[in-house]
Amino acid sequence: MATDFKSIPIIDIGPLLSKSDDPDMGSDPGVAQVVEQLDRACREAGFFYVKGHGVPDPLVKEVRSIARKFFHLPYEEKLKIKMTPEAGYRGYQRLGENITKGVPDLHEAIDCYTEIKPGRYGALGKPMEGPNQWPQYPPNYKELMEEYISLCSELSRKIMRGIGLALGGSPSEFEGDRAGEAFWVTRIIGYPGVPDANGDNKTDNDVGCGAHTDYGLVTLVNQDDDITALQVRNLSGEWISAPPIPGTFVCNIGDMLKIWSNGLYESTLHRVVNSNAKFRVCVAYFYEPNYDAAVEPLDFCIQKSGGVRKLGKAVYGEHLVAKVQTNFA
Repeated sequence: MATDFKSIPIIDIGPLLSKSDDPDMGSDPGVAQVVEQLDRACREAGFFYVKGHGVPDPLVKEVRSIARKFFHLPYEEKLKIKMTPEAGYRGYQRLGENITKGVPDLHEAIDCYTEIKPGRYGALGKPMEGPNQWPQYPPNYKELMEEYISLCSELSRKIMRGIGLALGGSPSEFEGDRAGEAFWVTRIIGYPGVPDANGDNKTDNDVGCGAHTDYGLVTLVNQDDDITALQVRNLSGEWISAPPIPGTFVCNIGDMLKIWSNGLYESTLHRVVNSNAKFRVCVAYFYEPNYDAAVEPLDFCIQKSGGVRKLGKAVYGEHLVAKVQTNFA
């Protein structure tokens, strides 16, 4: 359960990453310190910054730069990769096409997912089957993003090893049938400045992305260094800003980790309000369970919760499809 936190903690995960593939990583003092910080952050806020993450800073910046170049293209060019249900909900969404709780969001985006071959998950996977749609311009977009996504996947796997320890389980708690073939989602998002420089694309809503929780295990948020727009809600309902801190990712807990932890860790409500005059870019990477994973509270987490099972069961792919189909206008 989230608390009345007033700020979001910063965790140097370098010691965890250096030992993340050591079978005895939990006994390392540096790892133990990181694990303690992860546990506190996941319990109290469901959000934290990670530094010492090892993803090269030039690459972190370049994925935002190339995203900005795409969003500044004419709509006719962007619509060449238009998202549709037939495209597996992959591709470009115009301003206002993404819906949060029935309200159009003031952003445009490219959505991409782990590619699913036809028939792999039967009816469960059918809505999400197909290849990603990558822009032709700027050139090398696909290659750059695939390199970045690969690094984020490896980083997230290692963070989840620390979270397994933080909950009181093993480092491999979220591997195998749970997330050994982790599905990933990446949203490349552009938020217009307010007011829009051309007076175009106005909506009745000034919220870039409405209050929501994320769907999976953990999210890595790569946001512009000079615009504060991400807000996280604490227990009292106050919106706490998550300002950009160069050299870090904002990391937060998703719904599936909340279920597996039996509510010990919170998937906290958050939103985006860009009140800056500048166009804001954010690249959000979501590390998810296996697509067909059955998710229910872990026995040891139930015991840590007083022996009471507080949450039900979900199948990740069903959860994802239900969300995607209601988030698209």
